[in-house]
Amino acid sequence: MIDSLRLQNFRSYKDESFEFEPGVNIVIGPNASGKTNLLEAVLVLASGRSFRAKDNDLVSFDRTWARLDGFFGSSNRSVKFISSGEKAQKSFVLENKEYKRLSLERTIPTVLFEPNHLQLISRGPEFRRLYFDDILERSKPGFKNLNASYRRALAQRNALLKQPPQQAKKQLFAWNIRLSELGAQIAIARQDLINEVNKSISGSYSKIAGHRSKVELHYETPFVISNYSSKLLSKLEANDPLDFQRGFTAYGPHREDVMLYINKKPGSTSASRGEVRSLLIALKIFELGLLKKTRGTKPIFLLDDVFSELDGARRSHLVEYLKDYQSIITTTDADAVIQHFSNQHKVIGL
Repeated sequence: MIDSLRLQNFRSYKDESFEFEPGVNIVIGPNASGKTNLLEAVLVLASGRSFRAKDNDLVSFDRTWARLDGFFGSSNRSVKFISSGEKAQKSFVLENKEYKRLSLERTIPTVLFEPNHLQLISRGPEFRRLYFDDILERSKPGFKNLNASYRRALAQRNALLKQPPQQAKKQLFAWNIRLSELGAQIAIARQDLINEVNKSISGSYSKIAGHRSKVELHYETPFVISNYSSKLLSKLEANDPLDFQRGFTAYGPHREDVMLYINKKPGSTSASRGEVRSLLIALKIFELGLLKKTRGTKPIFLLDDVFSELDGARRSHLVEYLKDYQSIITTTDADAVIQHFSNQHKVIGL
């Protein structure tokens, strides 16, 4: 839970401070007033990274440094940015100890719901892979490093594929093995996550939509999960000639997808706008519960102007869950949000 936040030279803020209540906090202001920047600052301070920009872009224009300071219950933390040209050096100070990066144990669990998430079904596979891998990075120890190791191995193999085959083939086998071993761990983690989602999402979705529905997520892979590593290795070996022609690796978790089905129909072709919104709310409810379970504390729930994307019924269902978590909601339409909370909220005007 965040109690207070100070922003210096961060995005549009020169030097501003904010205080938050344990329950619902509603940030109200016109477009371009800094509402999303404020949520972004909370996320960076809690998790160590932005959801939309590189570190250098977080420093105010024409400034060489930025700083965030926050109090989370009895603990305090800071993030410092030193900008030099196109890059920024970032460091964290937690309880007077400095760190270059935050391990999962040193992050504060947060769940973000922002308008781009409503494109989860309509956008391509990469968007869905990033979405679910991000959940794993925030809930499963070691997954972030695993994912980074896989990307490095993939880059090495792809670099070899751009060389003449007679020169590269001797080295390729070692990278095939490495890629298949790491890829199997990623695929298993994704499948385990999908299995957990499927245990509860139909119930959550049905409650939000107002009628019973069957919702299922499928991890789309050409390989059997229990034998993923050996199957991927065989496919990489057999596919070497084609991969050399293409110049990239055509198989592995970096090419796979998560499909969402509503009543056995693929959401990508049949889901209405309302069904997509109900599905996203159900996924966010799952995410809140997962982080609470895996991290042992309630996450902070950040909502960036999503109330405007929901009708009255869906707003009401979302509000039921907001009351159980510290929430920070941004909006340009105060009436659309405040009416759902009676007196149990704090309004922050920008």
